[in-house]
Amino acid sequence: MTALNTNTSEKATSKPTHTLRKKVGYGNRTNFETIGVAWSRDDGSLYIKLHGTQIIDGGFYAFPNKEKTTEEGGQ
Repeated sequence: MTALNTNTSEKATSKPTHTLRKKVGYGNRTNFETIGVAWSRDDGSLYIKLHGTQIIDGGFYAFPNKEKTTEEGGQ
């Protein structure tokens, strides 16, 4: 049996690496609704945390978060 190390204390202090979004609508009225966040793990997998109680029919997208540089952050 293998043991999984989830590093929950690390996840609580680090910022998410991905934003989870679901496509809503069709055509020109398509939008993305944020449904959660995710963190990249050392083994290449993602730890996913959904907001609230979700019923997801179909799939969702995991968009990587852009890191802010000093120019973008205005500092």
